Amino acid sequence: MGKIFCILGKSGAGKDTVFQGFLSKHSDDFRPIVEYTTRPKRPKEINGKSYYFVAESIFSKLREKGKIVEERVYHTTRGVWRYATVDDGKIDFSIGNYLTITTPPALAALRSRFGDHAVIALYLEVEDGLRLKRLIHREEKSDAPDYAELCRRFLSDERDFSISELGRYRIKYHISNRKLADCIRCIEKIVNEVLSK
Repeated sequence: MGKIFCILGKSGAGKDTVFQGFLSKHSDDFRPIVEYTTRPKRPKEINGKSYYFVAESIFSKLREKGKIVEERVYHTTRGVWRYATVDDGKIDFSIGNYLTITTPPALAALRSRFGDHAVIALYLEVEDGLRLKRLIHREEKSDAPDYAELCRRFLSDERDFSISELGRYRIKYHISNRKLADCIRCIEKIVNEVLSK
């Protein structure tokens, strides 16, 4: 039976880069779970690959049909942004393993839906100063930089990913993402261990 490997981490931890880097090396063995969101698309993001960028009305219809596995709502400086994992018929453990980016509460919802044995958490750790530099660099590339939102996310992550929260969600694997190649090698080792059991 397949597994869902979930990448978690604070803003600026490099989740998207690790996600894409791992999938580029293991596209035959892993399928991405693409989340849905109402937030605006960032430069270089691709609809259907980075996220499914949808209107609020689409979220409402998915919710009414019971398709939303888990949903997160963020009250940002640019309005309310929703993110969700949707049971859109694309998760089939008989055909392989999956990779997704998620949060601790979303991790709990995935475990509830698919079972603890099927959902494996991979937490990316990056020193706060380096994360902040990455976030500022990313924001500078935006057409309309929003440093207030950057600060809100940075501070919110201190609560959402505190040691007690990580313990509460039983996040076993902590991986340094200072260097991308080292991080991906560490994930490959963990994945091999998990899948060989």
